[in-house]
Amino acid sequence: MSAHETKRYKIHVRKGDQVKVMSGPDAGRTGRVLAINPRKNTVIVEHANIIKRHTRPNPSKNIKGGIVEKEAGINSSNVMIVCGSCGKHTRIGHNVLSDGKRTRVCKRCGTALDK
Repeated sequence: MSAHETKRYKIHVRKGDQVKVMSGPDAGRTGRVLAINPRKNTVIVEHANIIKRHTRPNPSKNIKGGIVEKEAGINSSNVMIVCGSCGKHTRIGHNVLSDGKRTRVCKRCGTALDK
């Protein structure tokens, strides 16, 4: 790995997953994963870790200036996936189907997390 490259982390959640924040100021909050960043090992969770950003107006991009509130990244180790069927936060297991595809399953109830 050269000097300008950074390590890519394997993140256990995917975009669109329902997750619960387990630690930090927003602990206990649940929301959807909006984006993941494998280089920084972070995820952006809807309505969690809200920061205030000062923006200057840009008429060409139709951006009004002022203070904008938006979500910032949370380390992926601080979130756990929420199972849709049992409704609790859980760890993720993997099952191999007969056609060779791998699916993510809930460790508590065993139901598939992938649609």
